[in-house]
Amino acid sequence: MLERLQKIISAAGITSRRASETLILNGQVTVNGVVVTELGTKADPAKDRISVNGTLLKVSEQRLYILLNKPAGYMTTLDDPEGRPLVTDLLKEINERVYPVGRLDYNTEGLLLLTNDGEWANKLMHPRHEIDKEYHVRVRGKVHKSQLDQLAEGVEIDGKKTAPATAILIKDGEQNDWLAITIHEGRNRQIRRMCEAVSLSVVRLKRVRYGSLVLGVLKSGQFRHLSETEVNELGNPSQAALSAKQQPKRQTTGVTRKPLDERKKKTYQKQQRAPRKP
Repeated sequence: MLERLQKIISAAGITSRRASETLILNGQVTVNGVVVTELGTKADPAKDRISVNGTLLKVSEQRLYILLNKPAGYMTTLDDPEGRPLVTDLLKEINERVYPVGRLDYNTEGLLLLTNDGEWANKLMHPRHEIDKEYHVRVRGKVHKSQLDQLAEGVEIDGKKTAPATAILIKDGEQNDWLAITIHEGRNRQIRRMCEAVSLSVVRLKRVRYGSLVLGVLKSGQFRHLSETEVNELGNPSQAALSAKQQPKRQTTGVTRKPLDERKKKTYQKQQRAPRKP
């Protein structure tokens, strides 16, 4: 089946479709040994030998969609010059080449998607889709309502204000408080930098939700395959937004600090409940 070269390259997970066009224009792509520089060029990935910078392109017919509970101390890349552990090291049972959808910092934990479907990944990462990502953040010391309000309204990072977010207190600790922050942007180290902007020091950071997907009971370092319904739902921005709205909502105003024993009891009860399926 003939397809545009940039679509084939993107689907193989090499880079985005737009970046693939740049590779073609720069003469970095060959088809059956011939350099191609015209964007309208088509090829058949099942029959033609397509190379990018001298490396033969391999387009897998099997599409994989994986949800991993990333531990801290792993790089969200396919290689690291310093030899640090990679998230793909945790997928020993997966023989196909997959790559992360977006990134989580080295010390950030939680929900990470991996796939070999470039079109699907690019759709999820495009800013216009505004898919919610929820993080649980443990900060040093106590959090004031004014800081929560600033996070929710948006703070300035590199001269640009962040989009409105949801920021609420979910656990009142003796020395450290826990926040739930939900954003739909994807700036570099955004949650940590947002907290820094309101004088909050992050001790631990974990992503617990991506659109309608939640970690559930998945343990650190474990992964599972997404269902066809989950894949299609995330790939449909309007449906993903609708499902995200159907997630249980926490009270965002009138935060009060409850006695420690009662709080621990309720936290324990919540942990025993079966996680809601996406």
